[in-house]
Amino acid sequence: MSQDLYELLGVSRDADADQIKKAYRKLARQLHPDVNPDPEAQEKFKHVSSAYEVLSDPQKRAHYDRGGDPFSQGGGFGQGAGFSFTDIMDAFFGGAAPGGAGGGRGPRPRTRRGQDALIALEIELAEAAFGVTREIKVDTAVTCSLCHGAGTAEGTEPVTCGTCHGAGEVAQVQRSFLGEIRTLRPCAACRGYGSIIPDPCRECSGDGRVRSRRTLNVKIPGGVDDGTRVQLTEQGEVGPGGGPAGDLYVEIRVAQHPTFVRNGNDLHCTVSVPMTAAALGTTLTLPLLEADIDGSDDGEEKAERETTYDLEVRPGTQSGTEQVLRGKGVPGLRGGRGDLIATVVVETPTKLDARQEELLRELATLRGEEAPEGTMRSSQKSVFGRLRDAFGNH
Repeated sequence: MSQDLYELLGVSRDADADQIKKAYRKLARQLHPDVNPDPEAQEKFKHVSSAYEVLSDPQKRAHYDRGGDPFSQGGGFGQGAGFSFTDIMDAFFGGAAPGGAGGGRGPRPRTRRGQDALIALEIELAEAAFGVTREIKVDTAVTCSLCHGAGTAEGTEPVTCGTCHGAGEVAQVQRSFLGEIRTLRPCAACRGYGSIIPDPCRECSGDGRVRSRRTLNVKIPGGVDDGTRVQLTEQGEVGPGGGPAGDLYVEIRVAQHPTFVRNGNDLHCTVSVPMTAAALGTTLTLPLLEADIDGSDDGEEKAERETTYDLEVRPGTQSGTEQVLRGKGVPGLRGGRGDLIATVVVETPTKLDARQEELLRELATLRGEEAPEGTMRSSQKSVFGRLRDAFGNH
């Protein structure tokens, strides 16, 4: 190789190790045979790699700078130079080669964080609206009480793996046109831990954790909705080796209510009134959602809580009329409260005795409604019509 090695890499003679490595990575990404099949590029890649082999080695570089032949000892590229596969993979991935190739990772720890856990909890609508504390039972991994997470039998300790000597990795060397390719793989004997437990704990079989059923109290904040998840920090699965626990997520399922339907923070209900009450007007005392709250709450607080409301049915109220009670819906998680929207449905009697029928016929005669013609109208109201109706009902 007659060309100057510094020129091959495109660096100055006073370039430091990082600059040399950066220059080599850049050229390797352009010239590697897997990327560039051009024979000239492959030949140049060999020379570039030889240059990097010399300039990345302080002793060989010093010998070369003094005018010596760095390959005089039979170390030329492709001739048993001991060129590391890691250097090539660094050019593409900037670190250890994929699939375990590379170096310096060391043994993996036995103690790791546990996984998060998820359970579902069904609650009533009033509990979702105003909050509740519920007791739940969860089955998760917990730290082994016998070995306290160590995974070893009493009086014993892990021993260094005799195969990898504590490194957690074993090297495999293969020869190719690139020279010797050295790869590191997790040690099969110790599964990459670097140590072996000769006498595992009889309770957890060396894992440092066992499965157990626990009872927890979970506080559900007011305003949660169906599908909301409540996070309980570090109440999930304990990690291997007695590692820190993950989090527990409680997913809320809100049961269907017999009266109210929730839409966001608003509540909807239907109120049926007799035909005569709709015509003459009346006031109905109806329950609010607060009436469903458990009576075990503080007595004074419950005494101050409004549990009913008076719905005024004005004379001549039509079926389908909506009345909005401001601030009687569901409290929001971030403050405020939705509305309660009551839809009035006028019930027409289906069975009349003789006297009732007589009175109704008399009323129809008085109102000139013995043979009504009926009035056809569009089912779609204009924007102004809807606004007029909305303001007229308040």
